[in-house]
Amino acid sequence: MPASAPTAVPSFRNRIGCDARSGYYAVPHRYRLHLSSACPHGLRIAVTHSLLGLDDVLPVTPLPAVPDAPDGGYLALRPLYEASSHQHPGPAVAPVLSDDWTGRIVSTHTPDILRDLARQFGGHGPDLHPQGAEEEIAAVGRLCERDITRAAQRAGEPGGGSAARDTALATLLRALDALEVRLGSGRHVLGGELTLADVQVWATLVHLDTVHRHHLDAAAVHGIAGHPRLWAYAQALTAHPAFGTHLDLDGLARRHHAHCRGEEAAGAAMQIVDWAAYAVESAFG
Repeated sequence: MPASAPTAVPSFRNRIGCDARSGYYAVPHRYRLHLSSACPHGLRIAVTHSLLGLDDVLPVTPLPAVPDAPDGGYLALRPLYEASSHQHPGPAVAPVLSDDWTGRIVSTHTPDILRDLARQFGGHGPDLHPQGAEEEIAAVGRLCERDITRAAQRAGEPGGGSAARDTALATLLRALDALEVRLGSGRHVLGGELTLADVQVWATLVHLDTVHRHHLDAAAVHGIAGHPRLWAYAQALTAHPAFGTHLDLDGLARRHHAHCRGEEAAGAAMQIVDWAAYAVESAFG
């Protein structure tokens, strides 16, 4: 399986417009995003930014698909980290929401960044984080992170033992079953309207098919593919410009190979979705 890339530990978790003491108010042109859409967290933020139409409100600084610092971080982000926390330990990872007024980092915590984009800057876009849906969105996020992404990683570990791999695969398939059922009663994960839950599910499915599939056997991939509503939904979202614009297949492949330490399995030859039919050149690098 791919070796774990440096995890974006949320060293900074300030919020915009949520705590008057922080001084971070929702002011247009004050904040900046630093991200790569080849990163799963960066991909979710890039799509959300586009769905909300924030190009003229909150600029984005694109980062390379593969981090360029020896410690797995980004050289371009090191000055921001040092300005925000003197002699900051660890790599300067992305994504980052920074404050152009102070030259410091506001947050590196993706869920908080997404909520603040939707709640504080999304007045003219769709309501991606509606009141009352907070727990459902969080539950879908946990399902994606724990029962799909982590389970897929464990299912592809060659040294984990067959029983552990089988258990992980069963967890993954149950999670996909749950999403398949959800989509039987609406166009989107939470029903009729697009929310941040859909953004997370889509990004998770992209990485499941373009990254994690490479370390799974043929039977596992057949099981994953056996969710027709889910994959049709993924394709439909990819056809939306706010999604497909940020699908950087070359960047995903380069990032994967830069960190991958495992061997490919039979599933590598069994692509589930023809993502290239929908993807266009990524706007954020």
